[in-house]
Amino acid sequence: MKNQKGFSLIELLIVVVIIGILAAVAIPNYLAARRSTNEAATVSALRTIHGADHSYKATIGGGKFAVSLAELNSKQLIDSTLSGATSGATAKSGYFYTYDGSAAGSDPSVFSVVSEPYVTSGQLATGSRQFLISEVGVLYTTINATTTPTIDAARNVSNALPLSN
Repeated sequence: MKNQKGFSLIELLIVVVIIGILAAVAIPNYLAARRSTNEAATVSALRTIHGADHSYKATIGGGKFAVSLAELNSKQLIDSTLSGATSGATAKSGYFYTYDGSAAGSDPSVFSVVSEPYVTSGQLATGSRQFLISEVGVLYTTINATTTPTIDAARNVSNALPLSN
């Protein structure tokens, strides 16, 4: 009888199948964890913008909020990565930001920021919800990535619920 060395083809196929099963279980969990991490990062970024805007109002703005993210960056209250994340091409952690400071120079001074995931569906989605924060500081979230939260002149938020954390 010959002395056999190595693995047979059947043994190698069994190992490949086991690795495939493990990958099929692990990859969706990894993608979900990545979306969750992106959402946590955007919540943190929105709170950073909120704090920076209140610092701006109290120090530089003379009682008024900034009119743009670029203005907050120019006063070194937020970094250029965050202030530049205004489109999908420049998204930060899979989210981009729409800052509405159009009423920031009025009395009373107000602002709002909406964050949206760059990719909203499929396996490569960067987030599963949109978020909104205004001068009040309450963070709102939508139930899905395709519904955009809005805030009117009376500061009533629609299409979103307060985030409970």
